[in-house]
Amino acid sequence: MPDRNKKTLLAGRQDKRVKYIFVSGGVISGIGKGIASASISLLLKSAGYKVSPIKFENYLNLDAGTINPIEHGDPFLCEDGTEADMDIGTYEKFLGEDMRKDNFVTMGEIYSTVIERERRFEYKGEDVEAIPHITDEIIRKLKELGQKKNADIVVIELGGTAGEYQNVFYYEASRIMTLKNPGDVLHIHVSYVPTPAHLGEPKTKPTQLSVRTLNSLGIQPDFIITRSERFLDQRRRDRLALFCNIEPENVISSPDLPSVYEVPLVLQKQDLARKILHKFNLELKGHDLKKWSEFVESIKKVKEQEKYINIAIVGKYFGTGDYELRDSYAALFDALDHASYKLGVGVKTYWIDAQKIENGENLEKLIGRPDGLIVPIGWGIRGAEGMIKAAGYARDKKIPYLGLCYGMQLAVVSYARDILKIKDANTEENDEKGKNHVIHLMPKQKEIMQRRAYGGTMRLGGWKAVVKQETIAYKLYEKYNDFIDKSKGLTSERHRHRYEFNDEYSNRFEKAGLIISARSVEENLVEIVELSQKDHPFYLGTQGHPEYKSRPLNPHPLFLGFIEACIKNN
Repeated sequence: MPDRNKKTLLAGRQDKRVKYIFVSGGVISGIGKGIASASISLLLKSAGYKVSPIKFENYLNLDAGTINPIEHGDPFLCEDGTEADMDIGTYEKFLGEDMRKDNFVTMGEIYSTVIERERRFEYKGEDVEAIPHITDEIIRKLKELGQKKNADIVVIELGGTAGEYQNVFYYEASRIMTLKNPGDVLHIHVSYVPTPAHLGEPKTKPTQLSVRTLNSLGIQPDFIITRSERFLDQRRRDRLALFCNIEPENVISSPDLPSVYEVPLVLQKQDLARKILHKFNLELKGHDLKKWSEFVESIKKVKEQEKYINIAIVGKYFGTGDYELRDSYAALFDALDHASYKLGVGVKTYWIDAQKIENGENLEKLIGRPDGLIVPIGWGIRGAEGMIKAAGYARDKKIPYLGLCYGMQLAVVSYARDILKIKDANTEENDEKGKNHVIHLMPKQKEIMQRRAYGGTMRLGGWKAVVKQETIAYKLYEKYNDFIDKSKGLTSERHRHRYEFNDEYSNRFEKAGLIISARSVEENLVEIVELSQKDHPFYLGTQGHPEYKSRPLNPHPLFLGFIEACIKNN
């Protein structure tokens, strides 16, 4: 391309008036800003626009990689290795597009960037302050995203809840953007309208006060999305309109639904995309949600027929105080749903704390005879012996087994102990001084560990691998057309780990019947292991994380194969 054409193209991109939609939350955390942001993005994409979402998190971590999953849910792993918030996974699932580092920002990253610039004297001796320097960096990030993605609309999800001190600079950036870009910025507030049991009617006061907080920050929302048990009635809409200075038709109801995937359709019925585009003075080019609607219908059919398979999940991140939560394994549960809906069956999961197995409780009584068993991601020694026993139990009882990352590693340990009779076999992660590390720390990672440089230093992101023909893995990638290059048996999975299969033991494993069905293109690392279907209906462990690549309209082949085996075992 001639230089003048390049300059013209770049100038065109810079002159393009990108639109910005800020999405904030009110009253309680976990209200559903991520689902709302993803749904808005999907509606605007279906209306014919290039949309790019971005999540601004409050915490001072540089990314989500070192956060305990019980604290903040399952970190979502992106194709480029970014360890992000779960909402980034929601964006991928709803839009069917890969998110990357540009789509996720933490307050720690913002502060770090500003401080590094100050150290390089980029502020020319000026005193560096939260306003304007922190807010300028926030604005730079979202504008940069719009330019890099050549987006028509950037949807900005603001972490936390209105009124928290941690996110005040995000709101200040929103105010500044609105002031400096009239006509190009909207603010949507997602807020909670509770129905106290002793009153029996929805109460709008919490949302009124939340909007009052926004007003005190210089922000007037253009739309309010109300989260409630049921659809909001007209009286409540009128009350919110009166006290929140908004038109009644711009109060959008988002009630509790059987599936989060119904949310875009509910918002579409209330004409949200058209209303947003009207405020931006943009035309509605279309509203193609046919495939999405068909997917939602498939969910309803599965739930109506009440045909279920039972899957046991032996893990270690289920508890938070006196409660248990799904968010620690959010991507896993989503992947199971995607595959089961496509295959026309529901999934009932029951969670087993690996420590209960480890503490000697009866294995048969705890696990029973489920249709399938999964040992998912994990770190460290707590509960590991329970997971090893669970992997062995599924092997011995011919229960379909899927091991994900740590679940693959511990299945290898179990096989080494039980079949190869290496009684002290272990992963180096849990037994540094042991002699038989069938799973070990790669030399490149040892120096990193010695420096205690944990964040962002693992094998991260998408890694290509060659899959061996005539294996379960190959047949599934072939059946569901998921090869990058079928002629080479080439696929790719996302990774998030330090420890690897120790190739010094590979010959012994293979002679005993463990099949190494995939190896990485770089470094020839073991990626997938399995048992022959002559010996077991379905027993497969993958070092990668297929759960992070699964999408509603495109379930992952390995999960589809696992669910198929569970159905046969039902």
